[in-house]
Amino acid sequence: MKQIAIFGATGSIGSSTLDIISRHPDRFRASVLSANRQVDALVALCQRFQPDLAIIADPSLEAELASKLKAAGLRCEAAAGSEALDQAAAGPLCDTVVAAIVGAAGLGSTLAAARAGKRLLLANKESIVISGELLLQALAEGGGELLPVDSEHNAIFQCLPGGRPPLARSGVRRLILTASGGPFRGRKREELTTITPDQACKHPKWSMGRKISVDSATLMNKGLEVIEAHHLFGASADQIDVVVHPESLIHSMVDYVDGSVLAQLGNPDMRTAIGYALAWPERIDTAVPSLDLPAIGKLHFEQPDLETFRCLALAFQALRAGGDATTILNAANEVAVEAFLNGQLAFNAIPELVERVLAELPQQSVVDIPSLMDRDRTAREAAHRVLRSIC
Repeated sequence: MKQIAIFGATGSIGSSTLDIISRHPDRFRASVLSANRQVDALVALCQRFQPDLAIIADPSLEAELASKLKAAGLRCEAAAGSEALDQAAAGPLCDTVVAAIVGAAGLGSTLAAARAGKRLLLANKESIVISGELLLQALAEGGGELLPVDSEHNAIFQCLPGGRPPLARSGVRRLILTASGGPFRGRKREELTTITPDQACKHPKWSMGRKISVDSATLMNKGLEVIEAHHLFGASADQIDVVVHPESLIHSMVDYVDGSVLAQLGNPDMRTAIGYALAWPERIDTAVPSLDLPAIGKLHFEQPDLETFRCLALAFQALRAGGDATTILNAANEVAVEAFLNGQLAFNAIPELVERVLAELPQQSVVDIPSLMDRDRTAREAAHRVLRSIC
């Protein structure tokens, strides 16, 4: 029986994980659940799954959470704040951590789980974008396992021999990440000047939170996945390609030196990747239906439009720059997306803000988490300065 901590339990990844757990109560138990500020939603999940611990990220809501858990008659402890998340990730209540907190807020608990030797199901791509080398070092020191939950990286994981082997030794020529193209595929930059947050969040294939939906619309999400693939699989920027595949049925591919290309196909449902990571090296029923290939008929592929969707090009630029450039990229993008969702920034200005912050803060070498977080704060301050000048 695996004891699972789900950080971000009320989000789309958390919901999909809990769905799989509910289908396999003999194999998995949700022992720790967390949410950002959604007290009632978290209590409802606790009533259903009976965890040992519930954590609310906002410390001001801890008393409310504790009161509502008690009123519901639940024997579940309440905690709050980032320190509680870190302690739970490293503590004895779980052996597996699903890292699904969006943005840089998920970094601390992800690193804590890695250092503690837990099985880490990584759905928080920002953690590895911000601190890839430090996260991999923590995993090596802790002796734990990292299994990617992003559908693209999970697909690559499935197409490689034995999970995450050295690429050169495995005969890998390149990794091919597929992208749906988002809701604005085929449009030109001048057609995107009046895009609203609701339009950007209407993804054609996936149901996701608002931040990641905007990232998918700008193709920054794919850029972050390029950086993630670099760290997860030891691939250089030149070994990673992105192909737009609007059907979203091929989730990624691995191109080998003998001319073989292995692809992982499936319906666009995150339960496939989550179920694979939870049960690896076994496979379990996730209730995701099989593909009906004759009904699908055709699959289409395109090159990404890097002029219209500059964020993808900026991610490659930051990866090639090295050092903490990807940390700066991520921080600037989080500020830009939040401003767009709040109506402060135009959709087309998101890459402009990110590019200006990258130019203002040339990359530096970072050797530890405190200095990394200091650079993250510096990048956010620079992003807010740029935002004020644009607005």
